[in-house]
Amino acid sequence: IKLNTNPNLHAFTLNLNSKDSIKNLFAHLSDNELMPHILINNGGITQDNLILRMSDDEWDSVINTNLSGTFYMIKNAVKQMIKYKFGRIINISSVIGHTGNPGQANYSASKAGLIGLTKSLAREVGSRNITVNAISPGFIQTDMTDKLDENQIDNLLSSIPLKRLGTIDDVVSSTLFLSSDLASYITGETIHVNGGMFMS
Repeated sequence: IKLNTNPNLHAFTLNLNSKDSIKNLFAHLSDNELMPHILINNGGITQDNLILRMSDDEWDSVINTNLSGTFYMIKNAVKQMIKYKFGRIINISSVIGHTGNPGQANYSASKAGLIGLTKSLAREVGSRNITVNAISPGFIQTDMTDKLDENQIDNLLSSIPLKRLGTIDDVVSSTLFLSSDLASYITGETIHVNGGMFMS
């Protein structure tokens, strides 16, 4: 990123678990007269454990990063979007937020919470020309899925009608669509990018 010569590109290190970190980001944007027209909340962590073994720290860390961090990002961004009467907010949830998964109660709760947050906010800010939607990816081919063995992959594919893992481009395409004028009359919705693994 540092080698990119585009003067309009700004990169920041952000701790979603810290309200101060988020406030500092938006203070910097304001000081430099930069307005967030499109906000994509894609931060997320996992700390898996069964509920009876899950520590308070494991619960709090995932909820604070995945859900509370998104809330604080939105709260700061919406102030500017309302001022300029335009905004696109896209929250990246997960198929696990709809189906649940053993050992991931904290992650599932945080991602399900994003769906409720998306719907509530869409009703609050729709009159200000701000749309709020969510994307719920299924199993996407990443470094994490590359570590799965052949049997694990086969078990996954058996539950996916399209019989393949998703790609980053599959998720990006939905994000670009929701960010565009083509989706200007869509708000409060969730796009499921999971190959049919979960159908609402």
